Amino acid sequence: MTTLRGFTVKPVVIGLRSRVLLFLLFRCLLKPLIWLTAGTNSVKRLLRLQARIASRLPERSHGLAVDYRIVNSVPGPVVAEFGNTGKPIVLYLHGGGFLIPASPQAHLGLLARLCRKLDAAGFLPDYRLAPLHKYPAALDDCERAYRGLLDAGYAAQRIAVAGESAGGNLVLGLLQRIRKAGLPMPACAVPISPVTEMARGYAPPSRIHNVGRDPMFPAGPLAGILQLYVGDARGDDPELSPLYADYRGFPPLYFLVGESELLLDDSLLAAQQARDAGVTTRLDVWPLLPHAFPLFAGVFPEARQSHEDIVAFIRAHCHSGESRNPVSSSTTKTLGPGFRRDDASLSPG
Repeated sequence: MTTLRGFTVKPVVIGLRSRVLLFLLFRCLLKPLIWLTAGTNSVKRLLRLQARIASRLPERSHGLAVDYRIVNSVPGPVVAEFGNTGKPIVLYLHGGGFLIPASPQAHLGLLARLCRKLDAAGFLPDYRLAPLHKYPAALDDCERAYRGLLDAGYAAQRIAVAGESAGGNLVLGLLQRIRKAGLPMPACAVPISPVTEMARGYAPPSRIHNVGRDPMFPAGPLAGILQLYVGDARGDDPELSPLYADYRGFPPLYFLVGESELLLDDSLLAAQQARDAGVTTRLDVWPLLPHAFPLFAGVFPEARQSHEDIVAFIRAHCHSGESRNPVSSSTTKTLGPGFRRDDASLSPG
């Protein structure tokens, strides 16, 4: 399998302000902090870090009520009116390298923005984290959360699943679990900058090609971070490394990723696998912006368009109740082998 070098970058102009902030806040500040954090092997230090990041839950976010509930033995914040099964619900699986809890500002804020635009509820599972809880703890919790939404009366066609980074990995692992259990698939899924290869720190190729270009992730600690979650499991297990999954029967997928990310090929190759399996697949490669950039729309105003794109994708599938209908394609451009692209979708060619 080779890397897809023929992708088309989304035609978004990144302004000077965002370029300066990208350099100062991410490349000069956040990237070294990630390096230092990833270098610690002290469980006590990691637990203290988790406690610092999990700040107090707000009562409201972006105008929507926030509560903390337990859904099928999985705790976590809920946004808007949980239990109104006539409306859609977004199951958002947060990232953080399987080590970091959800941020009330970043993760809950993004979920609330999406739910407000969709007139939907949202659930952000507080799944168990490494290093105390290795694979498959996080994925087990995500599966329980999905079953809990079904048990609460939500039709699968009203459920959208989304997540970034490690959460994007869990999105694709969850779809495999759903199929294995014979449960109905959600209406659609949105993996954002997912890590899809957990067995190799040096592959796929963008993890080498984009060293120095990625404004957020240092290459060195990546394998160590992944190992804290993988433990003694086989890293090439498709539920751990969904790059190797069988995508047949998956709902429509929408991948978002930045062109300079270490994890660029994790998305490109997974999207190709999905397309080859006949799954309606959209892929947007954004210029310049960092890993999991939809979380940072408060810093980069250009990223707000990604929220609109995600909302449009979810609305097209959740509100229609159709989870398998392909999106029509018109004017096409080259994105990569076997793909056709227009401004709304990436469908099998």
